[in-house]
Amino acid sequence: MPLHRHRVASQVLVGNPLGDPSDRELIVYVPPGYDDDPGARYPALLALVGFGGAGGYLFNPDPLGEPLDLRLDRLIAAGACPPVIVAAPDCFTRVGGSQYLNSVGTGRYQDYLVDELVPFVDGHYRTLGPGRWGAFGKSSGGYGALLLGMHHPELFGAVADHSGDAGFELTYLRDFPAALDAYRAAGGPAAWLEQFWRDPNRNRAVHEMPLELLALASCYSPNPAAPAAHAHVDWPFDLVTGAFVPEVWARWRAWDPVNLVASHADALRRLKVVYVDAGTADEYALHWCARSLVHQLRAHGVAVRHDEFDDGHFNIGYRAEVSVPFLAEALLAP
Repeated sequence: MPLHRHRVASQVLVGNPLGDPSDRELIVYVPPGYDDDPGARYPALLALVGFGGAGGYLFNPDPLGEPLDLRLDRLIAAGACPPVIVAAPDCFTRVGGSQYLNSVGTGRYQDYLVDELVPFVDGHYRTLGPGRWGAFGKSSGGYGALLLGMHHPELFGAVADHSGDAGFELTYLRDFPAALDAYRAAGGPAAWLEQFWRDPNRNRAVHEMPLELLALASCYSPNPAAPAAHAHVDWPFDLVTGAFVPEVWARWRAWDPVNLVASHADALRRLKVVYVDAGTADEYALHWCARSLVHQLRAHGVAVRHDEFDDGHFNIGYRAEVSVPFLAEALLAP
């Protein structure tokens, strides 16, 4: 079987502030023929899903598409992609996501990936080891992949960012009014979150923005000393008046990849490849944000492949047909 399921007991997630489980599922894909040559070693990729998902989503049956394992089997059999190991972690949280970073509001999810999951896979599978790992993902997953390259170029040699969070003014600010209305009606963000988890249909569209912005605030502007009713975060808009709070927004902007490039340019230049793409009809304007990100990368001497395609933000798993071979070939290069 090309898919292997593990339960990994994390130490860094024990006692995380949201009370989320520290025992997490990890799904590992191995290429066809993996067991035939015990001496062969392979490049390895972390596959990071978008907000609201877990790694297992990538391998769900899809009658209108193709799960990642079958897609990779097909590409590898056709010679369109080198054999590769792919590890898909679960970094879901009570607020819907972790952005794959370390935060006192959610937990140490980047440390979980770097210090626990990658060594676990290296210890159980025949990877090429540090420096020959890559990371790819879509939306929040693309954001997380890019941050891994920025923060750990000694480990990750290639990253792909599909429609990843960036250009926060364009993609986030417009969502605040609906979220503020929802929080006010519920009696605050913490009360809203309790109501959300009591709802038997947590997939209602009306929940999307309040949950996502609560997760982002927990990642970008956490404050354990903030009122519990505010979910222990500082908000870039006053929850009573709606007034803009520039000093809090500055903390969000500090996590914007467009603004991080300058301070992480040396790390990014160490990577073998950086890949960025987005659909030209992205519902969150992330095609414009990708253009801004790519402009900054190139301005700081980072070589980047930038693609645009005719589609939106959703159901674009097929873009892995471009990114995964690109990353795997780069990781195999001398």
